[in-house]
Amino acid sequence: MTTSAAFWKLVSLVALVGYIWTVRSVSAVCDFSFVDRNKLYNYSLASPIRNFPHGILSEDGYYKVEANGTTLWFQLCDGMIFNHQPPVCVECTDCGGPSRCGMGCSALVAERIEGYPVCITIGRISHLKIDVIDKKNPHNGVLVQMWHSGNGNKCSLSVSVLCNANEVQGPHSLQKQGECDYTTVLKHPSGCANVIYVHGSGLGWFGTVMILCLCLFGAYLLAGAAYRYYSQGIRGIDVIPNLELWASIPQRIKSFFGTLMRKYRGHSEGHRASYSAVNF
Repeated sequence: MTTSAAFWKLVSLVALVGYIWTVRSVSAVCDFSFVDRNKLYNYSLASPIRNFPHGILSEDGYYKVEANGTTLWFQLCDGMIFNHQPPVCVECTDCGGPSRCGMGCSALVAERIEGYPVCITIGRISHLKIDVIDKKNPHNGVLVQMWHSGNGNKCSLSVSVLCNANEVQGPHSLQKQGECDYTTVLKHPSGCANVIYVHGSGLGWFGTVMILCLCLFGAYLLAGAAYRYYSQGIRGIDVIPNLELWASIPQRIKSFFGTLMRKYRGHSEGHRASYSAVNF
């Protein structure tokens, strides 16, 4: 193999490893699960589902919503990509700069100030949190929160991903809360939980102790049998250690219960004998 071929093979391998690492990182960031009443509710927003091979990620590279002169662009579980109609606004240094505005963050908002659209970065993939909207009704969906701190301000975006198993609706209803905290709503099949039934009660401490005792007993029998077989040359059923003891256990149990029954009968007969006949 030539040096050039080896070099390009190494480059391809590094690129493949980087791609796999990126996919796994994105998937891990957008996974959320919790257990409630013997049910495991799992949300994997970036995983492919039927009719949506990229999960909740917009195939356009971004979602867009406008309200009251404010424009919001965002992407869930990844950074935004603009192949057409990129944001055109002032102050885009925190999200790609003027030439790549919108491609350096996960959420960007533009507001008109003195007639000019001014962009503010409000979310990054590195600052992302997922939680269920209502734990009493997990099938409603999840809340995806992201934020960004810059120029002394902390801005955020909260996206309510409601479960809609049939189609994508939204985003819509853009609202501003506080200085630069925004909320919106998106209906998507990825917001539906994958429910797995689990046994919440488990074995308990008693079951765990019993299993441990059985394992120790089995190890004792195997070790003893191996020692008697290889060191003492014993063959057949006699290879079991303390065979006489184990063989006598059923008889001992029978004798124990027989003794209990005799004591019980004797006690009952004593009570019956304590009564005397009464003549009327």
